[in-house]
Amino acid sequence: MKPPPPLNYIRSFESSARHLSFTTAAKELGYTQAAVSTHVRALEHYIGRQLFIRYPRSLKLTEMGEAFLPTLRQALDQIDQATEAIVASSRNRTVVVSCPMSLAENWLAGCMAAFRKKHPEIEIVLHGTIWEDISEQIADITISTRRFDDRPPAAIPLWNDELVLLCAPGMLEGEHALKTPQDMLKVDWIFVHGRQEYWQVVAEALGVDLEEHDKGLSTNASNIALELAAMGAGLVATQRSLSHAYMDRGLLVEPFPVRPPSPWNYYLTESQLSKGNIARTVKEWILSRAREDAARP
Repeated sequence: MKPPPPLNYIRSFESSARHLSFTTAAKELGYTQAAVSTHVRALEHYIGRQLFIRYPRSLKLTEMGEAFLPTLRQALDQIDQATEAIVASSRNRTVVVSCPMSLAENWLAGCMAAFRKKHPEIEIVLHGTIWEDISEQIADITISTRRFDDRPPAAIPLWNDELVLLCAPGMLEGEHALKTPQDMLKVDWIFVHGRQEYWQVVAEALGVDLEEHDKGLSTNASNIALELAAMGAGLVATQRSLSHAYMDRGLLVEPFPVRPPSPWNYYLTESQLSKGNIARTVKEWILSRAREDAARP
């Protein structure tokens, strides 16, 4: 596998793109203008595409540069947040909890808010992750999502997750309402990159042939998929653990009562360097709330 580009290449590109100037980026980063320019060219060589159109006195992002920039900014923000979390966690009564952004927003935020009311003496740093490997080194407690055949060593499953099929309530009304599973073939399906398997499982459980469907939207984030479905953009197949916040508010409903086992699950691990009883208190709270939610109908 090709090694990733050096981080200074990424930071030089991001700063140059923000200022549209190698000179200004160099002043911000403490490099020479030549060094920043060299970093950006090396990054362009690495990905095999031009990121800037270079004019005599200015820069303009290419289409590839425009597309590349948001993802890199997100990753750099996460690295900066992880660094801040390390500083915060040096205090004795601070526990860093790392969790995928989807579950952090839809479940863990409420779980930790309730924890703070019960344990105001323990400070929580809740670190939502996109690239798990960045945060695992700094967290006292890590929640990760993995396929059943890639379970982390010594990890505790939060629950045995199920898949649910969801849509906006309006899709169950009117002339084109979803009445039978075969009606699914007439509307858009919303796919999450890396989780297309969910649709295979749900379609098989409902007796629907995937080969007969050719309409869909796709996204790289479960939360975006849920928002699209809530806006009436189509059907989404997702983990039940992510659906509670939307179903409780009536934003999404299940058109058909099918909940096959999810091939992906959420697992909790505690760092060997975590803060003993304090981290254990947080861990037991999370597991207790997970057991309560697993018992919900």
